[in-house]
Amino acid sequence: MRSLTLDPPARHGPETSDDLRDIVLRARAGDPEAFGVLYDRYADVIYRFVYYRVGGHALAEDLTSETFLRALRRINLFTWQGKDFGAWLVTIARNLVLDHFKSSRYRLEVCTADPLEPDRWEEGPERAVLDSFTHRALFSAVRELGNEQRECVVLRFLHGLSVAETAEIMGKNTGAIKALQYRATRSLARLFPADIR
Repeated sequence: MRSLTLDPPARHGPETSDDLRDIVLRARAGDPEAFGVLYDRYADVIYRFVYYRVGGHALAEDLTSETFLRALRRINLFTWQGKDFGAWLVTIARNLVLDHFKSSRYRLEVCTADPLEPDRWEEGPERAVLDSFTHRALFSAVRELGNEQRECVVLRFLHGLSVAETAEIMGKNTGAIKALQYRATRSLARLFPADIR
């Protein structure tokens, strides 16, 4: 798997709904290059979605790979409804994460979070240390949120999904997502250390 980062998702590949629909249809017809385009567009998003739930790079990479493997096997079941293909992938990833936590194998593991990758910092060491503390404090605060608030924050702000896309993935209406987002940001403000707000 290529190197994945915790940076915001890059928007590349198909930019319009029609372009994306065409690529999805080509992938459904068995075009490996089309599926590769979908992978390139969504791999980082799915990785981050999984990573923020499992807390370890190796497990996040494994579950991300499994997400795309299942998507490839089941792409013929995907029906285009004018919605983002990424929402379907996130649903697969979400189910894999839930399955992982339900499994007896998980209960026997001791999970430790990998540190942030130091080679991705290009500025001086002082800035890297400060940014690392800020990221850790933010991730720690996000992990303190309730499950629904945490999922809402991750989908909306880390993956850049719209309110409607987040609502679809979480199985809620847009009003409920807006309320969850509001409560989550208020909770984060209280949880985040005052000296780095």
